[in-house]
Amino acid sequence: MPPVTVTPGGEATTTLTVRNDGDIVEAYTLETVGDCAAWSTVEPARVSLYPGTSETVTIRLAPPRAPEVRAGDIPLGVRVLPVEHPELVRVPETTVHVEAFRELRRELQPRRRRGWLGARYRVAVRNQGNTAGEIAFAGQQAGEELRFGFTPSRPRLEPGESTEVRLRVRTRKLIWFGKPVTWPFQIDVAHADETAAGERSDGRDRAPGEYATVAQQPPLEGEFVQLSVFPKWLLAVLAALVALLIAWFALVRPAVQSTAKQAANDAVSKPSPSPSATQQGGTPGAGGGGQSKPADGGGGAGSGGGGSSPAPGAVGGGQQSSATIDVQTDGGAKKTGVYKVPAGKVFGITDIVVANFQGDEGVLTITFGERKITTIALETFRNQDYHWVTPIEIPENATVTANVTCAKPGTPATGKQASGCDEVLNVSGVLSDVER
Repeated sequence: MPPVTVTPGGEATTTLTVRNDGDIVEAYTLETVGDCAAWSTVEPARVSLYPGTSETVTIRLAPPRAPEVRAGDIPLGVRVLPVEHPELVRVPETTVHVEAFRELRRELQPRRRRGWLGARYRVAVRNQGNTAGEIAFAGQQAGEELRFGFTPSRPRLEPGESTEVRLRVRTRKLIWFGKPVTWPFQIDVAHADETAAGERSDGRDRAPGEYATVAQQPPLEGEFVQLSVFPKWLLAVLAALVALLIAWFALVRPAVQSTAKQAANDAVSKPSPSPSATQQGGTPGAGGGGQSKPADGGGGAGSGGGGSSPAPGAVGGGQQSSATIDVQTDGGAKKTGVYKVPAGKVFGITDIVVANFQGDEGVLTITFGERKITTIALETFRNQDYHWVTPIEIPENATVTANVTCAKPGTPATGKQASGCDEVLNVSGVLSDVER
């Protein structure tokens, strides 16, 4: 039985001659054995021979195009079993050479991402061929504004084995203002020793039959949407502020200075009232030389002065104070930051400022004592402030709390996604003593 070469997904045949050297008519059953048995057949599978005659049968080989059919030499045996004399069974053998083929299944996940300076992707690869080898990756982008990094850079895959490679895409410069820019790119995935058809990566010609087939596949398509660091409306605000400053220095300020100077000149030129006129205007006292009484409602002792009233439970006055609560939370976790009003003090809060500088996603709840002030979705803002004309009073030993539920950490200006959420709450107001 001569050796045979077969291509996975194709078909090949070889022959076997069966001869009856006995002295009776004999029937023979034939079947393939060994690693090739699953994808080989004998035609016909049974023959009957007179003494001294022979017949040639065909062994048909049809290996599937799958990683399970490894490339290389595989032994093939055919069991020839006589029906009348089974003890005379024979198993002639030959060699089947399975040619190599290479095929990769690839997928880029996700195909589109957004960021300030870069983004991360995953390239899923499965070796669908029947030979092992290293896998090489290369990124392409028209204009070369993007840089690509693969980790690991050259994984080795056995037939049927899969892996995921981390892809890092980065731009060369930031966009400070303006509209987002879309950068399309392509990712080539191939065996490391494959460059062009018929060539190897080391420059030598490929040996005949070294790779029976190499599946040519188009590159993977992806997009990176680069966002501006500052929103577009901020540029309009800055332009308006610059215009206001120019108007102030060019128009308003000279007019104010001129008005103030004129008022000062008028005050200097106006004559002062004479002492005699002042005495004549007073109320005469006993002996003709009395003093003037204070008017009703004046600032004398016992009069109702016009000073501001202190807040309930606190002495009037107090001093400006502020407190900062920094809540750092892992992704998917909850955490509460607390500021406690000192004993003997009342905190009249007039302003709060909330900073979400990373662009985290989740929920923030602010509570003053037992009073819930607000609940905010983190992804709706970067900086948020609140102001009250009438202070909200927090009594002694009560707390200001910031409760953060971190759904997804954001990506700060560095372009690298943070490992956890980080929210900052600043409360400002007047800290006064408690009236005992």
